[in-house]
Amino acid sequence: MIPHLRPALVLLALFTLLTGLAYPLAITGLAQAAFPSAANGSPVTVEGRVVGSALVGQAFAAERYFHGRPSATMGPDPNQPSASVASPYNGASSAGSNLGPSSAALADEVRTRVAALGGGPVPADLATASASGLDPDISPAAALFQVARVAKARGLDEALVRGLVARHIMGRTFGLLGEPRVNVLALNLALDGLDH
Repeated sequence: MIPHLRPALVLLALFTLLTGLAYPLAITGLAQAAFPSAANGSPVTVEGRVVGSALVGQAFAAERYFHGRPSATMGPDPNQPSASVASPYNGASSAGSNLGPSSAALADEVRTRVAALGGGPVPADLATASASGLDPDISPAAALFQVARVAKARGLDEALVRGLVARHIMGRTFGLLGEPRVNVLALNLALDGLDH
């Protein structure tokens, strides 16, 4: 048994160093060299201060800002650590609600969100949470739906705000992947830039 043990331990050490240390360091180094912003979380900075990530949504609740998709992420209850409470855009708990289309709870949530938006036809991404709960983008329709509210809250002309939305619409990736979208953080930062 001893003659078989030595090669097994040598291979264990070799592959531990190779796959547990060398490979991760090489991939990290390559990512840092080729895509430093993405490798570091795509931070968005304003005046040298990180204000968010281009890849992770944030909870904007004020009327003067565009709102992102609802987030169904949860977090620990500060009053009862064994329980969970809603914690929108909690990056440590990326997940959807797991409620299916026949769920009465989901139907109630959607009805509540639509009513809060004034009722009537509402873009789907303003009434339903994303699968990750961290979606940083909304559809152009969802952004345009909010123009009147944001313009009124800021005392701006709706045409000016609509033009700002139009300038922030990103097309499909490589011209064919995904759908046109608007990054909520970038749009809100541009909106704040109008105040200066």
